[in-house]
Amino acid sequence: MKWIEVTIKTTTEAVEAITNILDELRTGGVMIEDPKDFLFQKKNELDWDYVEEEVFNKSGQDGVLIKTYISEERNVVEVVENIKHRVLSLRDFGIDIGEGSVSLGQVNESDWANEWKKYYKPTKIGQRIVVKPTWEDYKRENGELIIELDPGMAFGTGTHETTSMCIRELEKYVNADSKVFDIGCGSGILAIAAAKLGAKEVLAVDLDEVAVKVSKENVEENNVSDSVEVRHGNLMDVVKDRADVVVANIIADIIKILAKDVHNFMKKDAVFISSGIILDKVEEVKESLIENGFEIIDIKKLGEWSAIVSKLK
Repeated sequence: MKWIEVTIKTTTEAVEAITNILDELRTGGVMIEDPKDFLFQKKNELDWDYVEEEVFNKSGQDGVLIKTYISEERNVVEVVENIKHRVLSLRDFGIDIGEGSVSLGQVNESDWANEWKKYYKPTKIGQRIVVKPTWEDYKRENGELIIELDPGMAFGTGTHETTSMCIRELEKYVNADSKVFDIGCGSGILAIAAAKLGAKEVLAVDLDEVAVKVSKENVEENNVSDSVEVRHGNLMDVVKDRADVVVANIIADIIKILAKDVHNFMKKDAVFISSGIILDKVEEVKESLIENGFEIIDIKKLGEWSAIVSKLK
C-alpha cells in the first residue's frame, strides 16, 4: 500500500485543533515537529549539549510542521481539500494558524501541484456543469458548461460534496438576470459556475489573499472576467450592494454568524445557499437562519455534509 505524506506548516497554538481535524478525517497517524518542545523538555543546562544548533534553523522550524499520511486507496484530492478547508477555517475562530500551508511531503509547492494532479480528473456536477482540470483533455457533450480549473493552493476543485451541492443549487436558481455573491470563494469555482450559468454579475470575496489570487487566475482562464469580480476582504466591508443569490461554502459556525447580517446584502426575493455544514450541525444552522428571519426552502445532504437553501420571509 502506498501513502501520500501531507505536511501542514502552522503554529504551536494550532497543533491541538489541527490534530483533532486529522483524527476526524481518519488520516494515517500524525507526526509533529516543534522546536519549542526542546524548551518544554529541558531539565538542566547539560541537555543542550545534545542538541545541534542546526535543528532550530531547518526550513519550516520557525513554526510547527504537522505531518500525516493518506493511503492512495482513498480519494486523495478530497481528503487534502478537507484538510485545507478546515485548517484555514480555524482563523475564523481566532486561532493563529501561522502560514497554514498544506503541501505534499517535503517537496515545494510547485512539485506538490504537479504530483496531486494525477488524482484530479474531469467531473460532471449536476445537469450541466463539468469541472475540468486545465491540464486534462475532455470532449464536451451537448449542453455542458465547462469550467477550466487549477485550484493551486486554494480550496475548491468541485469534487468535494460541499462544493458540488452548491453547484447543483446554483443550477436551479441562477438565471440571466441574477446578481450573485460568492462568500469565501476559495478557487473561484462557484463564482465561475454562476457566470457560466448566465448570471449577469458575480462578485466573489475571500479573506485569504492566496484564494483571491487563484480565483482571479481561474476567472481569466474561463473567460468570465466581464461578469465576475474578485475582491479581497470581508463581505461586510467590501460590498455595498444586494444580490439575487448569495452562496457561502464555508463552515457551520460562520454561516450562523452570517445569518445575522447577510440579509443586508440580499434583495427581497433573494436565495441564500449555505454549505460546508457537517450533519451534526444542520439543526443549529437551521435554527439560526430561522431566528434571523429566513425561511428554509430545502436541505440537501451528501456524504457527511449538508447544504441549506433559504430565503427571507
